[in-house]
Amino acid sequence: MSLKKMLLALAVLPACAGTADDTESASETQLASLLPAAVLGEAGPPGGTDVQYFSGDSTAVGYIAVPDGDGPFPALILIHEWNGLAERIKQVADAFADEGYIALAADLYHGQLGSNRDENITLMTAARENMDDVIANLDAAQRYLRGRSDVVQKVGVMGWCFGGGIALSYGLGGEQHDATAIFYGSLVEDPAVLASLDHPVYGTFAELDGGIPPDQVARFQATIDSLGIENDIHVYDHVNHGFWLRVGQDRDLREAPAADAWQRLKNFLAGVLG
Repeated sequence: MSLKKMLLALAVLPACAGTADDTESASETQLASLLPAAVLGEAGPPGGTDVQYFSGDSTAVGYIAVPDGDGPFPALILIHEWNGLAERIKQVADAFADEGYIALAADLYHGQLGSNRDENITLMTAARENMDDVIANLDAAQRYLRGRSDVVQKVGVMGWCFGGGIALSYGLGGEQHDATAIFYGSLVEDPAVLASLDHPVYGTFAELDGGIPPDQVARFQATIDSLGIENDIHVYDHVNHGFWLRVGQDRDLREAPAADAWQRLKNFLAGVLG
């Protein structure tokens, strides 16, 4: 059930369903049930395994989560935020495994993790200044996935913040893959550059994001529309940059848009990779 339909159903519940407080609690419970525990800050320890997928760099150790069963399964490469391959991204990989995807969280920081803003900026800047290494890293992740017998040879790439911008860069400059999903990542508007995209694009953005404002998102979408690139792009009102991965920080504000973004994402991936 879509978020809109679910909320409409809740709005017309009969009086015998309980008091207004009961209905509000039911709404919150159903919204929470639509979201992975990872984005609510309620996931347990990661249940997957570390994997050395990049033969060119032994310090880049990723994390892989595999669904139950024999497969074969579609695959996803997850690209971390500006602080590196932290536990939250591994928990999200587990959530995608629960949805039937082999999820490989790549490590673009060679085993390093930032613990504060300055360290994060230093790591992010170093990666962006060596995009050849970033692309080679992600190409290696893709080859690793395509080399598995339990992968159906359909691979999507997605990321958040720093990782969202890198996902788009990889869509433009990496080996052929089947889908790009961007969560509030840096955008490109040049039609001559975007013309190299050869697969559908998903995007979730925030109205209050000063770094990637809605007018820039609108220009990006208009450009890829003009190029005939299939897309699902949406800007959510009243939320700011980073809202999706940390819904638990402000559930009243973030839970509904995050649930809608999650349903859109699942529908997008199922349509392209499923």
